[in-house]
Amino acid sequence: MRRRARPRPPYTGPPAYPAPPRWGFPPLTWRWPLSLPEARRADPAERVAALSGTAVSTLWITAVLGVLAAGAESWRYVLLLWSRSGALGRTTLAVSDALVATVGIMTWLFGLLSAVVGVLWALRARSYAHERAGLSPARADWQVVLGVLLPGVNLFVPGSVLAELEDAALRGSGESVGGARPVPSRLVRFWWVCWGCCLLVGWSTMLWGLRDGVQALADGVLLHAFSDVLLVVVAVVSVRVVKRCTRLLVPPDPTALRTRRVLRVRGAPVPPRAARPPHAVR
Repeated sequence: MRRRARPRPPYTGPPAYPAPPRWGFPPLTWRWPLSLPEARRADPAERVAALSGTAVSTLWITAVLGVLAAGAESWRYVLLLWSRSGALGRTTLAVSDALVATVGIMTWLFGLLSAVVGVLWALRARSYAHERAGLSPARADWQVVLGVLLPGVNLFVPGSVLAELEDAALRGSGESVGGARPVPSRLVRFWWVCWGCCLLVGWSTMLWGLRDGVQALADGVLLHAFSDVLLVVVAVVSVRVVKRCTRLLVPPDPTALRTRRVLRVRGAPVPPRAARPPHAVR
């Protein structure tokens, strides 16, 4: 037997409550200054540490691409040597040209990105290091950027900026009293030499590309490979410089280290093994 369907009551309008209902979300929208957290000033040490991680990542990518670019240029030079005794295949030449062009463009793009991130890191780290040590920078930020961009001047300004940054970081950490003139460490001096050699070889490679002739083309390939190798060296040494200066400015947190467990105490007697039950002996 089917049940008779009850007719729906007529619509009487939206529901009405005698008092405000207690279910639902509280009206935080109307008091957002109290519900939202207050904006705090970014810690300069955290900014330096965060930017150093980005700089290290881009530098490592640039180093890997530099190795690939040097390998591609070396392969092109080998093909030039082989072409002296016979003709080369069209596919081999196309693959070589595509590899050299693709890896070369990516290397320069990531090299430019590494330079931009590195300059930003150096400016922030330099400001924080001098502020912590109670010193004033010898150059303004725009002078540092201009000194990195101007040819000829960029042989000297980046190294001196890193030397001042390292000296201010050492004074702020209390590891060095210092004198009137900052003395760069061996690592910074080695980076300075590598940086200057990389710039000089790069400029020479660009000028050498204006020459004509088969021998000039072969020498240009060798110069490109050598400049890529120097770029790899500069990128790797820059990683060490960034890590060293960041470690001086932002010491590692001992509470963030990996928790260690005591496995055994040296010299403690080893407890004897439990005797096996008689029924277990065969």
